[in-house]
Amino acid sequence: MDINFPLILLWLVVITGVIWLLDIFWLAPKRQAAAERLEKERSRGRLPSDSKAITEAKQDLLEEPAIVEYAKSFFPVLALVFVLRSFLFEPFQIPSASMVPTLKIGDFILVNKYAYGIRLPVARTKVIDVGEPQRGDVMVFFPPHMNETYFIKRVIGLPGDEIRYINNTLYINGQLAEQVPNAEILPDRPDSSVMFEEIYGKKHLMQKSNVPGQYSRNQHAVVPEGHYFVMGDNRDNSLDSRAWGFVPEEDIVGKAVAIWMNWPALGSLPSFGRAGGIE
Repeated sequence: MDINFPLILLWLVVITGVIWLLDIFWLAPKRQAAAERLEKERSRGRLPSDSKAITEAKQDLLEEPAIVEYAKSFFPVLALVFVLRSFLFEPFQIPSASMVPTLKIGDFILVNKYAYGIRLPVARTKVIDVGEPQRGDVMVFFPPHMNETYFIKRVIGLPGDEIRYINNTLYINGQLAEQVPNAEILPDRPDSSVMFEEIYGKKHLMQKSNVPGQYSRNQHAVVPEGHYFVMGDNRDNSLDSRAWGFVPEEDIVGKAVAIWMNWPALGSLPSFGRAGGIE
């Protein structure tokens, strides 16, 4: 089961904030009033004026409960993380090889949350237009068949575009996307994967097998309004719009902009050699 971290974070912010406010307006005044009553009793001579026990009792009455202390400590941190993560940048770890060679398993990336508009957290409703996805962008989104799981793919088709992907060759609105080999084809391995630079306005690396896979032989689609056609850079090892359809605009999370670390497994050491922008 996927964990809805934004929702959990929102509830933590709300709960700690409510506890803090409850202490400010109700619990703290009650503690202060109880301590003042105790002090009045002592000033009237009903309690020993120099009693250490009375002093300690007053301190106990004024002491914040542990839950209030924790709430006041965690609320500012949680609120800051919530704002940064919801509206500015969110970290994301690459879980699969579908974006090889651009992104590898274990890459930690930053996702720009405002590049395609300011959205309300959890509800995902866009409230301020900032920009729209462009061909070649690496985009994070919720796919239509798994609406609580982040996916990351490259934007290939914009609303209204006609997409053809025939035998590992891409055509956008009838125009061939040129593929320039980036590595030598191994003649003794006809099924080997080879890297190319694919050019259709924005150059990027992609990887394809010499023998087209199931979703690389004959694909045709016209992108409807308010939707986007996406594919992984590892073309024969990616489940994307060729398999499950278009990405609705309302399910966009943000634009992947940078790699800041690679850490493929807990038993390995993190590496910063791949740090840099995402093309």
